[in-house]
This record gives sequence, C-alpha cells and structure tokens, in this order.
Amino acid sequence: MGDDNPKGGGWVRSRSGIALIGFLAIAAFFLWEEHKAHILGMLPYVLLLLCPLLHLFHGGHGGPGHNHGDGGHGGQK
Repeated sequence: MGDDNPKGGGWVRSRSGIALIGFLAIAAFFLWEEHKAHILGMLPYVLLLLCPLLHLFHGGHGGPGHNHGDGGHGGQK
C-alpha cells in the first residue's frame, strides 16, 4: 500500500483533519457554554449515584487481601 502523506504527519495533520479539529473545538465550546448550568447542577447527584456503582464494581468492602476474621482489632492478633 502506498502512503498518502509521505511526511508521516498522519490524517490529523492534513487540511481536512485540522478543519475537523477546529470545528469540533468550536462545537465543544458552544455546547459547554449553553449547557454549563445543567451539567454543573447535576454534578452532586451524579457523584451520589456513582457511590453504589463503585461499590458494585470495586468489590464492596475490601479486596482479596482484606481480612474479615480479625475481630475488629485493626489487624492486631
């Protein structure tokens, strides 16, 4: 296969890649400006909703090295 860009810059450094990055940056700016109040207003609720998910996917209380049979003495036997 032949290289379309012999300089090795990739598609991102091509004319259309730079135009797409500029368009996406402008779109992201306007989306942020229009929806900033909604996003920041939801943030505390999102953090509260993530707590159960973290417990589910993190494995609950303790990992494989967690000792449940220590009798509550902080690891002292």
